[in-house]
Amino acid sequence: MSTKSTGGVRWLTPDEERAWRAFRRVMVAVQTGTARDLAAIGLSEADYEVLSTLSERPAHTSTLGEQADKMGWSRSRLSRHAARMETRGLLRREPDPSDGRGCLLVLTSEGLDALANAAPAHVESVRRHFIDRLAPRDLAAVEQLARRLAEP
Repeated sequence: MSTKSTGGVRWLTPDEERAWRAFRRVMVAVQTGTARDLAAIGLSEADYEVLSTLSERPAHTSTLGEQADKMGWSRSRLSRHAARMETRGLLRREPDPSDGRGCLLVLTSEGLDALANAAPAHVESVRRHFIDRLAPRDLAAVEQLARRLAEP
């Protein structure tokens, strides 16, 4: 494919395309591996993200909107997921006194126990699929790139 700009499209150069495809392959490989390992202990990636975020919040509580923004999800998608987690006893939803339409997500003791039980396996999974495959200088470069890519 031509890399010339045609019709306002700046096509990727061969180097850019290789970098993009390599980035996508790495993201898929790491995410697939850690998701599979979490599933083996009964949690989804989204479950773990919600539980770990709530565990770090004051009173183990977050607004649904804050959590949805953090995960890059819509409020309705997270609300449906939170309902499933609530059914499993991992969290409870409470009315948000500052937002009549919103709700608070509150980590339950069962959710905290599930997180505590899953954390060692999750950390080992992250090490196996990501950390241990990179040299310290590579980790520093990944962190630098991630910061740059996360900038607006």
